[in-house]
Amino acid sequence: MDGGGCGHGLRAEEMEEVAMVVCTVVLKTMNEMSSSSRDVAKQLRKRRALLQSVAEAADCVVTCEAVVQLCTTLSSGVFPRQTPRWWIKRRTSRTWEDLRQCDDTTNEYFRQKLRMSMAMFKQIVAALAAFVEKKVTHYRTPLPAEQVIAFTLYRWASRETYESGTSAFGNGRASGLQAVHDVTSALLRAYLDAIKWPILDVHVGYPGSVHDVCVLHNSQLWRRAQTGELFEAAPENLPHGVVTRGYLLGDNGYPVACPWIVQPYGGMDQGPDKEPFDNRQKVARGCVERAFGRLKCMWRLFLRTHKTNLETLPQQFVAVCTLHNTLLDAGIDFDENLLWEVGSDGVRGRVDLGIAGGDGGGRPLSSNIEGELLWNALHDRLALI
Repeated sequence: MDGGGCGHGLRAEEMEEVAMVVCTVVLKTMNEMSSSSRDVAKQLRKRRALLQSVAEAADCVVTCEAVVQLCTTLSSGVFPRQTPRWWIKRRTSRTWEDLRQCDDTTNEYFRQKLRMSMAMFKQIVAALAAFVEKKVTHYRTPLPAEQVIAFTLYRWASRETYESGTSAFGNGRASGLQAVHDVTSALLRAYLDAIKWPILDVHVGYPGSVHDVCVLHNSQLWRRAQTGELFEAAPENLPHGVVTRGYLLGDNGYPVACPWIVQPYGGMDQGPDKEPFDNRQKVARGCVERAFGRLKCMWRLFLRTHKTNLETLPQQFVAVCTLHNTLLDAGIDFDENLLWEVGSDGVRGRVDLGIAGGDGGGRPLSSNIEGELLWNALHDRLALI
């Protein structure tokens, strides 16, 4: 525009430049709209008239008025704006908002969705908050620690996908992935001594079909047992001069007998002296299988198969075992209804835990003298009871 004042008109080339700029702005702000042909024709006439007035402006005052008129027209919706883009998707809230309600059904809802009471949840939040809280940035206020922890517990308990789980808690998929990672790490850091009883040791990370002995030999449990650090009980005297500080019960999936793993005799032709021993051994070992059943039914994410991700899944399972021990220590009762589910045929039945028995074979061969002595001593001890 002419810098000498508003009394002078625009040169022809300057008017052309202004018209081109205005046309460019109009074209950039135009967007296809689904409307009737009558409305489209009406809008086109308005745009044509506006562009004509800008192109025929006689001086800078008229031109400025035309530009102001164009801006006003844009704001009024004659020229549709493009749909605004969100830097981060807007959140929706469903399950999380229900968990925040305080009424007479709050504890029941917490037990259903997170497998614990509200008081226990607050206790866990207090222990983990320092590890999962994020700094406030100018982009967005971070998710509160309570919501991050609740989402992770809900995912473990519900076995839902990230898409449905994050929608229920009003956060995105990337935030959900980060939440599970942060809460898993926080549980392992905040409860360092939780894996001691009733779950003594956890060793995971072998996808596919791997023999029990292979897993055992590569575990920390094996190394602790070999160095005498696994059992801390007082020495117990057994028949035949055998002394033990503790032992583990195993099935016939361990062909190499250890001095601290007691297996059943097994086989089809058992004598009258072996059958009582095997029955009691199986009854005692059944507690272990029931513990796994309760663990997997409480945290149903681990009932289904997974896409193999050895960087995160083993740590998540250890974190769930940590929660299992923590809830038992707090006196949280197990809901027996979790052991049942309604199948696709509408019939209610026991949950398939995916635990296969290993007692079909006979007694494994062993050259371990200490293991044989412990085996026979326990057999004779039970015979006296």
